[in-house]
Amino acid sequence: MPPTLQGNELIFEEDCAPRRVMELFTVKWTSMVIHALFHLPQRTARTGVLQRSLPGISKKMLVQTLRDMEQRGLVRRKVYEVVPPKVEYALTPLGETFAQPIEMLYRWGAENEAALDALQAAGSGRSGQGADLDRPPGNREHP
Repeated sequence: MPPTLQGNELIFEEDCAPRRVMELFTVKWTSMVIHALFHLPQRTARTGVLQRSLPGISKKMLVQTLRDMEQRGLVRRKVYEVVPPKVEYALTPLGETFAQPIEMLYRWGAENEAALDALQAAGSGRSGQGADLDRPPGNREHP
């Protein structure tokens, strides 16, 4: 359902596409796990490989994120009947579909690092650097 216009107000209902898409990214690590699996060989990985690929994520948060993603149908979990236990995760076809816009967004981020730096500087209270955000990329002054 698209947003609706009521008078002069734009209403984003709870079931509208923008809110449903953003709901996927409310968990900090979901898009990073999709990104990592998308770029790993054979697009599969054990928990330890994923954790090493994502510095800063705790094992508890990674497992919680993977369980949520499995429940939503973004990853599949394959358990091997061996000792010690072996579990691998891979993107499902649905997960591959979500990888496409994530990759576009991350590519944009790589191409616009100066804008991201300025945004981060503005958010941290350092004055002066955030002002360049309103200028086109070719006209920004770099420190």
